[in-house]
Amino acid sequence: MPASTDFARITASPPADLSFSKITQVRSFVLERPAGDLMVYAAATQPAADVTAQYLNHWHEIAVGGTAHAPLLIHEADRAAAERTRPIDRVFRSRALVDDDFELIPIPGHTAGATAFLWDSGEHRYLFTGDSLYLNGDRWRVAVLEESDRAAYIKSLKLIAGLDFDVLVPWAASKGGPYFSETTPAATAERIGEIVERLERGENA
Repeated sequence: MPASTDFARITASPPADLSFSKITQVRSFVLERPAGDLMVYAAATQPAADVTAQYLNHWHEIAVGGTAHAPLLIHEADRAAAERTRPIDRVFRSRALVDDDFELIPIPGHTAGATAFLWDSGEHRYLFTGDSLYLNGDRWRVAVLEESDRAAYIKSLKLIAGLDFDVLVPWAASKGGPYFSETTPAATAERIGEIVERLERGENA
């Protein structure tokens, strides 16, 4: 892990294999915060931690991952699909700031309720994108599925390109590869611009 990125206040779960992919693994993360620790994402191998809430990026996570002993939150648009697996405690509907350091940013497209989480640790600004943006090796990729809305996805990617963050932390990453990606505004704009061009051509990743 690069010394320039301080994960001292983030605990990553061990990687968990996806049943439908032999080359992709997922993780959940615990964020140590003065206002109360939070868990982001769900994975089969959850970190052992007491958290005040668990935030899901999208409903696919609950179908393959475990949950903490804490309120489970997801965007309202993904609630019905998530509750085919287990009840959701609370939903959110729009962009909002939690405790001045954790921002909920809806990024519909991959699923209707996909939501990014932007955490300001004081040292870095981490953006958690689920697999709306994920890592294939060190490349940023997307996943357009049958249920996805391509136009909404492109709009959300353009929103992400304008966010102020320096570390991307997706839910999914290649097996054995990096599970986060340091970036700069210029690098983010270039990477997302390339992805948008591919989606506009009709490609799905």
